[in-house]
Amino acid sequence: MAKSKQQKEDAVKALQEIISNAKSAVIANHEGLTVNDSQLLREKCKEESVEFIAVKKTLLKLALEASGVNDADVKSMEGSLAIAISQEDEVAPAKILKEFSKTHEQVSFQGGVLEGSLISIEELTKLANLPSKQELLAKVVGSMKSPITGFVNVLSGNLRGLVCVLNAIKENK
Repeated sequence: MAKSKQQKEDAVKALQEIISNAKSAVIANHEGLTVNDSQLLREKCKEESVEFIAVKKTLLKLALEASGVNDADVKSMEGSLAIAISQEDEVAPAKILKEFSKTHEQVSFQGGVLEGSLISIEELTKLANLPSKQELLAKVVGSMKSPITGFVNVLSGNLRGLVCVLNAIKENK
C-alpha cells in the first residue's frame, strides 16, 4: 500500500531529526541483498549503536535538505538506498558497511554526511579505514603510560644493580 502524503512528511521529519543529531551518516546501495543478509547487517549495526534505515531517494533528499545538507545529488546515486546513522561514533557506520561489503558485494558506498557536511566516497573509504574510537583512546592511554613505565624501569634498574653488587660481595666472603 502506498504511503499518504502525511506519512511521507512524518517519515521525512523523523529522518531529518535523526540526521541532524548524527555524528555521521553513510548512504549505501543495498540493492540485491537477501532478507537474511539485510537482517544480519541490521544486527551488526545495532551492536554498534548504528541505525540502518532503507529509504526512498526523494524522501532522503528532502530529509538531507531539511538537515542543512543542500548539495547532495541523491538522484545520481545508484540502486536502492539505505542510510546508516550513528549518534555516538563517527567511524562506526562506515566501518560496519565496509566490513559487510567484503562478503556481500551488493553493498556499496554512495555518499555520506559527517558533522553536517557532505563527504565523498573516497573520504568515506578513508574514514572506514580509521581505527575505532575505542582503539584510538587505547593508543592515547598507552602513549601516556609508556614514559611512566620507562621511568619506573630506570629507577628499578638502580635497585637491581645494587642488589647484584651486594650479592656478589656476599658470595666473595
